[in-house]
Amino acid sequence: METRMPALLKPVTLGALFSLLALTTAFPPAQAAEQAGEGKLSIVAWPGYIERGDTDKNYNWVGEFEDTTGCKVTVKTAGTSDEMVSLMNQGSYDLVTASGDASLRLIAGKKVQAIDTDKIPSWHTIDARLQNAPWHTIGDKHYGVPFQWGPNVLMYNTNVFKTPPKSWNVLFVPQDLPDGKPNKGRIQAYDGAIYMADAALYLMRTKPELGIKDPYELNETQYKAVLDILRQQHPLIHRYWHDYNVQMSDFKNEGVVASGAWPFQVNMLQSEKQPIASVIPREGATGWADTTMLGASSKNKVCAYKWLEWSLSDKVQAPLSEWFGANPVVPGACKAKAPGGSDFCASNGYEQFSQIKFWKTPQSQCATQTTCVPYSRWTQDYIAIMGGR
Repeated sequence: METRMPALLKPVTLGALFSLLALTTAFPPAQAAEQAGEGKLSIVAWPGYIERGDTDKNYNWVGEFEDTTGCKVTVKTAGTSDEMVSLMNQGSYDLVTASGDASLRLIAGKKVQAIDTDKIPSWHTIDARLQNAPWHTIGDKHYGVPFQWGPNVLMYNTNVFKTPPKSWNVLFVPQDLPDGKPNKGRIQAYDGAIYMADAALYLMRTKPELGIKDPYELNETQYKAVLDILRQQHPLIHRYWHDYNVQMSDFKNEGVVASGAWPFQVNMLQSEKQPIASVIPREGATGWADTTMLGASSKNKVCAYKWLEWSLSDKVQAPLSEWFGANPVVPGACKAKAPGGSDFCASNGYEQFSQIKFWKTPQSQCATQTTCVPYSRWTQDYIAIMGGR
C-alpha cells in the first residue's frame, strides 16, 4: 500500500491554492444556502437522472450533494419533452434536464434564464462538441450546462432475435420475425411527437429519392412520406410508450419483443436477467444531448448553481453514465471508476457521437431547404396517428 504524506506537511503550491479556492467557491459551507434563505432545490428530470440510491444504494449522487451543500433535492420525473415543457410552464421548478427538442422552446418561451458560466468552475472541462451546442446557446449566452447524451436504441428480445436486427424496419414494416410469428402487436413506439424523426431517419436511408438531409427538417413531400409510414406502423403497435416502467413490464409480461428505447431500460432489464439486448441499426439512430437549464422563476439560485457545478463532477458523470447507459459530457469522466466497474464510455458508444441525429425542435425556418414543417404540426398529426387517424 502506498504511504501518503500527511496533507499538512505537503508544500502548498499556488496552483493548489487556487484549486482549493475554486472548490470552496463551488461548494461553500451548507450555511451559505441557508443564509440565502434557500436549502432546497426542485428539478424536473428524465427518469433515472437524479438518483439517491432508492433503487440501488450504489447509485446515489444526490446524498453527498445534500450533505455537502445543505440543499435538499426534490425531483419531478417526466416521460416526454412535451411533459417537461408543460411542467416548466407552471414556473415552480428550479432546474430542468431538457433535451434538444425542448430546450429552444423553453428559451423562446422565457421559461429558463441564461446562466453565468463564471459561477461554474468546471465549465472548461465540458466536451468541446457540447460546450456551445445550438440547443442551449443563443449568441454568446448559455442557457444551461450539458448533462448527458446518448442514442435511442432498438431494444429486442434475444429469444426471438438470435442475432441483432439489422434495420428499424422490424418496427415499421409488417413482417414475420425470426421466430416465425408476425410483428403485429409485439412492437412499440415512443408516444412523443419527436418520434416522427425516427421514421424520417429510416426513410432517409431507405428512400433516398425523398432527399431528406435532416430528419428534423422536412418539406411537405417528405413529411407526407413520414406520416404514411407511421400510419402503416399503427396497426402493428402494441402500445405507444412513455413510461419506462410500463415498457419494461410489457417486455416481461405482454409479449413485446422490439421497440425503440433508452439504454436505461436495457440496463434495468438486463440487471433482472431478462433476455434483452439493444443495437443501433444500419440506418443510424436519433438521440438526445440533455442540458440542465435554470428556471426563469427559480427562487433557489444558490442551490441551483451548486448543483450545476456538482453535475459536472466525476461523482455524477461516471455513475450516471453507467446507470443510465449514457455518455458523460466531461471527457475526463470516461477514466473515472463507476460503481459497477464497467468501461461505460466504450459500452455506451462514446465514439458514435457523429452518427447520432440529436433531438431538436423542428421549425419552419430550416437550414437544409426553403421551408420545413414546424413542430406544432408534428404534435397535432402524431396525436392523430396514435388515435388511428
